[in-house]
Amino acid sequence: MQFQDIDHFLRNRADVLARGPVAVVLAEDGVEIVSTLEHVLRIGFQSAILLHPPKVRPPTVLHDNVYYIPNDPHRDDALTAPMNRLIAAAPAGTWMHYCFNAEYLHFPFCESRTVGEMLAFHTEERRNAMLSYVVDLYATDLKAHPNAVSLEDAHLDRVGYFALERPGEGGPKERQLDFHGGLRWRFEEHVPAARRRIDRISLFRTRPDLELRPDFTFNDEEYNTYACPWHHNLTAAVCSFRTAKALKLNPGSKHDIRSFCWHNSVKFEWSSRQLMELGLMEPGQWF
Repeated sequence: MQFQDIDHFLRNRADVLARGPVAVVLAEDGVEIVSTLEHVLRIGFQSAILLHPPKVRPPTVLHDNVYYIPNDPHRDDALTAPMNRLIAAAPAGTWMHYCFNAEYLHFPFCESRTVGEMLAFHTEERRNAMLSYVVDLYATDLKAHPNAVSLEDAHLDRVGYFALERPGEGGPKERQLDFHGGLRWRFEEHVPAARRRIDRISLFRTRPDLELRPDFTFNDEEYNTYACPWHHNLTAAVCSFRTAKALKLNPGSKHDIRSFCWHNSVKFEWSSRQLMELGLMEPGQWF
């Protein structure tokens, strides 16, 4: 269902936000929009909202529960402005997920359990948000796939991930870390320092006055923690072609990168088991 803008959507179909969990996909271009939307619906999201560039035509027929809203991806607040409007309009307690096109959320046992089941357990643990790691995917054959995107030829790094204490006013922030790794680490000379982190709070429950900030954190510091004080919690992974695509399309880096492969590249199996075995997400107390 197509809308003129986010105001048009909120006037006519704000009721969509009451039936969670809801996925919001920000399309920066036309790459893999359909597969991204199909993925969030397949893993159990009740509806999906696509924020798409005005010049990119969204899929004509996909699913009744997909809603299309034009959105300029080149604005500085292209993600935060519409997301915060949606957060404010949603009933308190609605679970939401946001991602970009060519990004695919995985959580422990997602092949046999829905995102709703997983979030119900997470809610029982008194958690209102979930940390996810953005795991870079990339094609090995950049001649065949010049934008580095291929679902069939997707690879990832099996090592090279690390965490640093997140500084606060009085010292390191409690239960918060800055995570690094993947292509942003290996090709850091092409990535501004402020954009090298791979942690993202991509699953969260809405509440009054909650706001998403440009660095993918929230204005409520507890939302930004990786676990509760008493034990480890579930974490998720957002498997993403976004960095590889940007590095190959950016004039400052595309000619310097002939391949993303190195001796620690492995083929992505599109399975939660592989991600857990590599330590890229945590099942916590959920078995």
